[in-house]
Amino acid sequence: MSGVVAPVAPGGLGQRPQPAEVLAYLGDLDAWVAGRRAELDAIDAAALTSARRAEVDGDLVLSMALWKSAADRRDQLRTAWDGGRVDDSDLDRIAVLIWGRLEAAGAKGAGGAAVAVSIPEACRLSDALASQLRARLDLAPATERATARIRDLRAQLERLRDQVALEPPETRPAAQRTLEELVARVDAVAAKHDRGGDVDGLLGPVENDAARTERDLIVGGVRRREAREHRARLERLRAELQAREATIAALADEAVATVTPAPRNAVPDVSLLGPVPADAAGLTAYDERLDRVGRAMDVAEQRYAAALAERSALLDQLAAIEVKAGALGVSTDPDCAAARAQARAVLDRRPAPLEVAGHLVAAYRAWVDLVAENAPAAPGGRRP
Repeated sequence: MSGVVAPVAPGGLGQRPQPAEVLAYLGDLDAWVAGRRAELDAIDAAALTSARRAEVDGDLVLSMALWKSAADRRDQLRTAWDGGRVDDSDLDRIAVLIWGRLEAAGAKGAGGAAVAVSIPEACRLSDALASQLRARLDLAPATERATARIRDLRAQLERLRDQVALEPPETRPAAQRTLEELVARVDAVAAKHDRGGDVDGLLGPVENDAARTERDLIVGGVRRREAREHRARLERLRAELQAREATIAALADEAVATVTPAPRNAVPDVSLLGPVPADAAGLTAYDERLDRVGRAMDVAEQRYAAALAERSALLDQLAAIEVKAGALGVSTDPDCAAARAQARAVLDRRPAPLEVAGHLVAAYRAWVDLVAENAPAAPGGRRP
């Protein structure tokens, strides 16, 4: 039994593919999905009668999960392709579907944490796992099996070369050394196989190490991509908070100058957080600190705005009472006029004592009500 090979995806994230490339990729992906499903069915049937069933259960479940995720995304791509009736926006969406992350249930990194992979990554992981499962279940005659396994290993080494080239400078030397060791081991096994030697016992450990290395490299790439996206999001959030800092500081200055007592909430200085770190642990801690700063800004903004709103509400009340006094014909009454003038004068102060102003506005309202109630009735029995 020989395995299908993950098709090469067109373009990259943010790169619009050409319609011809999408059509070719969908055809290759259809063949991969069908071939891998048939292969997994055969592997599952062989595992049911194998003494190694318990050993391969986990990888078999993971392989099925990866296949299902890839098949679902293939269906989404088919829907977006719509028989070739696509414009530029459709091609952009297809690029996102190809290179964006899909949920591969059960896919685990070296630390046991679940990861989200793109469909090309899911296909390559599935290739690696299927190759390993075939080897562990002995699903081919000895010579043919060994030849196929060596061929699969060499294809896997080529994929590893591509993955190593994507490693950052700080981890690439170690990954390159691991790749060179695997190449040397595969060359040694292939040479022994060409001489007619039995290599079954040698292939298993090499396949396991190659599969583990490929998985770790893919997961590492996903983790770095997630870290880059996380860092970019934090950079944007930090910039937004710095812009808010200036706005809230101006609001605080206005509130302190306009009313008393004014809130005394400190406006956080975003610059004290320092630059956004690059490592995953540092990003998590920095995210939490930005969240605390954002919540502190929310509280400060609400309280300073509320203080200014309280003065505005008192001015609105004063204006409404003035209209009422005019309607009742008591606006020129000395007591009413004096109460209004005093309330207006206090509200116009900088800063205006809000508690005193509130009492004076209430006093003005009381004077208007009292004078209107005690005013002599107009001719006809009505009060002015």
